[in-house]
Amino acid sequence: MLVVVVLAILLFAFQQPSDARGLPQHAACMACHGEKEMKLESGKSIYVDAAKLKASNHAALGCQVRHTDIKDYPHPKRITKPQCSTCHAEPAASVPKSVHGALGAQACASCHGNVHEVRRASVLAGQDCATCHADVVRDYKLSTHCTARKNGDADTPLCLTCHGSAHKIVRHSDPSSPVAKRNLSHTCGSCHANPEFLARHKIPYARPVEAYRLSWHGRQVEAGNQKAPSCSDCHASHGIFRATDPRSKINHWNVPATCGACHGEIQKTYAASVHGQAVARGVEGSPVCTSCHGEHSILAPSEPQSLVNPARVSSVTCGHCHSDERLAARYNLPLDKVPAFQDSFHGLAARSGSQTVANCASCHGVHNILRSDDPRSTINPKNIGATCGACHTGAGGRFAIGRVHVLPETTAEHPVAAFIRVAYLWLIPLALGFMVLHNGLDFFAKLARGGPRVRTGEEVPRMNLHFRIAHWLTVLSFPTLVITGFALKFPESWWAAPIVQWEGQMRFRATTHRIAAVVLIASIVYHAVHLILRRHDRIILRNLLPRLKDVTDLRGTVRYNLGLSQERPHFGMFSYAENIEYLAYMWGSVVMAGTGFLLWFENFTLRNFPKWVADAATAVHYYEAILATLSILIWHFYMVIFDPDVYPMDKSWWNGKASADHLKHTRPEYYAEIVSKQEEGRTPPEKSSG
Repeated sequence: MLVVVVLAILLFAFQQPSDARGLPQHAACMACHGEKEMKLESGKSIYVDAAKLKASNHAALGCQVRHTDIKDYPHPKRITKPQCSTCHAEPAASVPKSVHGALGAQACASCHGNVHEVRRASVLAGQDCATCHADVVRDYKLSTHCTARKNGDADTPLCLTCHGSAHKIVRHSDPSSPVAKRNLSHTCGSCHANPEFLARHKIPYARPVEAYRLSWHGRQVEAGNQKAPSCSDCHASHGIFRATDPRSKINHWNVPATCGACHGEIQKTYAASVHGQAVARGVEGSPVCTSCHGEHSILAPSEPQSLVNPARVSSVTCGHCHSDERLAARYNLPLDKVPAFQDSFHGLAARSGSQTVANCASCHGVHNILRSDDPRSTINPKNIGATCGACHTGAGGRFAIGRVHVLPETTAEHPVAAFIRVAYLWLIPLALGFMVLHNGLDFFAKLARGGPRVRTGEEVPRMNLHFRIAHWLTVLSFPTLVITGFALKFPESWWAAPIVQWEGQMRFRATTHRIAAVVLIASIVYHAVHLILRRHDRIILRNLLPRLKDVTDLRGTVRYNLGLSQERPHFGMFSYAENIEYLAYMWGSVVMAGTGFLLWFENFTLRNFPKWVADAATAVHYYEAILATLSILIWHFYMVIFDPDVYPMDKSWWNGKASADHLKHTRPEYYAEIVSKQEEGRTPPEKSSG
């Protein structure tokens, strides 16, 4: 031992710097401290492993750089312990403020190890975190992040990638922590919000972080709601796995439990539902929470873009599965329910953006969906009256009489509506075909005869003020009814957009439609009262009613236009064409008003009649509207606008006067009667001012 001490003294006295790759200025020190038996009087070992010192980050430094009060041997009795802060001022100032500051004097050594064995953070690579965080590191080593790193993926995160600077790590509850709930999406987003990263790793989700930040969850977290979920609540913190991994919290089969961590009562309800039971049985196509609500882009039901918004839930969410042919074939699901709903009043109103009309969830439930034969189901025949009664007060059990989701063409399940549909599909083409052939023949025959005659401009009375008022009310109401009515049936059409765009805030279309209906009915009532009170005008009504002469006039006109006869029929006050239109208008108005009231006051209808009555009224109202609209466009507009004899317009609807030349040509006897009455009253025909 004496020899060792002597040699140490000599080496200490004559020590010179050695190769940087070795142990510079350590030789003298290691002469003693390299011996494993080297201990203090107290028994504490002061042995230094030369190999570990050489591998450490401090290898390039001499012992005296750290032990500044040791100049020679023997050493002073009281030696100042080296402080990391001497060289590492910034980390030394940060660590006490960090979560690791609680370790006190051992804070540095707990991560970096003994001062003689210190290694760079890049060498530690998180493995020393396991000293204290064994369970966390164990989870991390099983995760997809660590697996990718083992496979050579340099993009994968280590502990410090997420938790921040090693010397500034704070608790996740600290608002400044990178893994604090409010900051976590930005931390994860450093990789997962990068399009190049997503493309490089073939991650199929488009802008997941951006979608989350805009979601209801993301906005709640940003607002400071600590109960709202962030990335780690759904994906886990350290044990993150791909969605296809059965261990993943976001694996299809695990999603209900993951969401149930916050939505416990809803999860219980869902688990008892037909969907939850299917998941429990391992049915692959069964929906879980994310199937309906989305994944990162979950929005509140009140938001227009939400998958469960009342206006979208039926078509976008429920319809996604229940109109899928592959799922229907695999699980024996009916395919007609979604199109039947979409074509119903509820479906059409929902497609228009209505937030109040019934959708799938209104009747079937939200998370508590059950089979209709389950006594607990909201659509069980015993419960359906109460279910529908939630909107249709007092409707009662008649909802159970008749099928609900039935297409009009389904004869077996809906014979009345199917019969109505077939009847109109024959009637409409036949009626319109007759109109087109009749008007086309008349138009080209008149053109072939030389076009319009020379007009003198003389006018005679044709429609008095009362008739014109009734007509003006019709002019205002009928087009409004057509546009607002068909806007319900075709809400996605470009011309319907200005009308249905308000449906999310107010019932603009329906209210306007009903106001127009009242105006149209008012015009008919006004017309009827006028005829009752004015005896003189009842003659006009008698002339408007169909008679046998109309048949002979029609036959004669067709023969004349075909060139089979040289004699054109002479009409009375009204021609057969006007009589046909008047009868059709009155009949159509009664039909439309009757079916319209059944649909307007649906609670009354459904309380007093079976459901098929409402369905039949819907079918009649729709097909009659098509017939009426096309009749006006083809029949009426030809008579008052496009007929060469009256072109560009018969203005009697506006000023009550008709062209004397036209009446002379088409109805000479009636014209002579008018002239006779005018002469008796000494009222000559008027000259047109236009």
